[in-house]
Amino acid sequence: QVTLVESGGGLVQVGDSLRLSCSVSGGTFSTSAVGWFRQAPGKEHEFVAVLRRSGSTKNYGNFVRGRFTISRDNAKNTVYLQMNSLKPEDTAVYYCAANPNSNYALSVYWSVSGFDYWGQGTQVTVSS
Repeated sequence: QVTLVESGGGLVQVGDSLRLSCSVSGGTFSTSAVGWFRQAPGKEHEFVAVLRRSGSTKNYGNFVRGRFTISRDNAKNTVYLQMNSLKPEDTAVYYCAANPNSNYALSVYWSVSGFDYWGQGTQVTVSS
C-alpha cells in the first residue's frame, strides 16, 4: 500500500513563496515518477509538474512559466514543490501523485490517469 501525505499549504499574499512537501510511504519511491496537480473550485484537476525517478527529467504545466520547481529527496521519500511569485489564480488544492513506472512518455503524466496513487491534498490560498 502506497500512501502520500502533503503538507506546507496555507494562506499567503500575492508574490509570496510556499514549499509543499509530499511524504511517500510504501512502494518503491526511488523508482517512481512523482507529480503535482491542483484543483481550483469548480474546475478540473490541472497538471502542475512531474519528475521522473532520476530527478533529471522534469516537466511543468504551461502556466508555471518558471515560477515553480519540483524536486525529490529519495533518501527521505519526499517530493517537493517550490512555488514562487504566487498569484491569486494559484489558489487551489494541491495534490501529489506517484506512478511506480517512471518510463512512460512525459505526456502520460500530464493526465490524472497517468498516476496510480494520490495524496489527500493541501490547500493553497493566495490573497490579493
